[in-house]
Amino acid sequence: MNKLNFSRTITKLRHERNITQEELAAFVGVTKASVSKWETAQSLPDILLLPVLASFFDISIDELIGYEPQLSKEQIRKFYHTLAADFAVRPFEAVMELSFSVPERSVYGFIGPNGAGKTTTMKMILGLLKMDSGHITINGQTVCYGQNITNQYIGYLPDVPEFYGFLTPFEYLLLCGEITGMQREDIKSRSKELLQLVGLNNVNKRIHGFSRGMKQRLGIAQALLNRPRLLICDEPTSALDPAGRKEILDILQSVQNYAAVLFSTHILADVERICDEIACLHQGKLAFHGTMEEIRTIQKGSGFQAEFYRKEDAERFFTAFPGKRGNDGLLIICEDKTEKDMLRAMAYLAENQIPLQCISMQEATLENLFMEVTEK
Repeated sequence: MNKLNFSRTITKLRHERNITQEELAAFVGVTKASVSKWETAQSLPDILLLPVLASFFDISIDELIGYEPQLSKEQIRKFYHTLAADFAVRPFEAVMELSFSVPERSVYGFIGPNGAGKTTTMKMILGLLKMDSGHITINGQTVCYGQNITNQYIGYLPDVPEFYGFLTPFEYLLLCGEITGMQREDIKSRSKELLQLVGLNNVNKRIHGFSRGMKQRLGIAQALLNRPRLLICDEPTSALDPAGRKEILDILQSVQNYAAVLFSTHILADVERICDEIACLHQGKLAFHGTMEEIRTIQKGSGFQAEFYRKEDAERFFTAFPGKRGNDGLLIICEDKTEKDMLRAMAYLAENQIPLQCISMQEATLENLFMEVTEK
């Protein structure tokens, strides 16, 4: 935040609204001399005063520190009205007959194709969307639309978290702690603890220079600041490279020592790696749910596959054991077969001296079950 830019902005705002330095100082809780120093570029306000100043002038913090014209609220409302009028659709049920529970100290994976109802469900859990029927309880208390009583137990990380880029990670957590009403000393100790947890304890640069992975890690720290019983993460590993994904997954696994974790994702390998239980939504309904062991029993092993060095060997095998072809005809996939069927195939290969690269049973996978459900 630049002193000269801020001084110009605060002076311009005060004169435009015909506000005296005394009135501004009284509202913010500082002396008139402090306001005078801001306007003469001698000093900057404490970062914790920025939300207060922004509220006083009815602008965003970004506008306060830069004061660049933004799209007005009236224009935004008109845009949405036009969109609704021009592209009106019939009502539809986004979530239907959905029932599941997230046990304490567990990692619960929430999967499903785009539009399945995952984000809608999360918003209902947060009390941001109204349910037409049913109920949600968190730590024994019922979630009510438009109220945030149960949100004291929740930490939330959206898919694309937003930050004040001019702050450092520690400054940002201090600001969040003040807003939530935490004690100053508790905020400081908790912030240091969480920055250590997410690997940002030695990072002092401004957030605007962070990579997406660093922002996701800071977002998790912010979501855990008030010691929630439930951490909700909306696609926390999307658009991250393999190293960034691993960092986030390791953090989520460590969090389950003191909080339940509910996270949505399209990356099924991440779910298989860290989740204790899984729920799959499809077209607003619960397609399947349970532990990984329970889910694997839903779809039994789907047969075996044999891969050959030469196409002519693959063709001979295919004549005796018909199946699907793959890998340019070198791979034969025999579906709905048992281990005994595979042993018979191995005996056939040995008897006819047909060389092959490998032969193995196909285990049931989350991906196979997911594709089977979503393609119906």
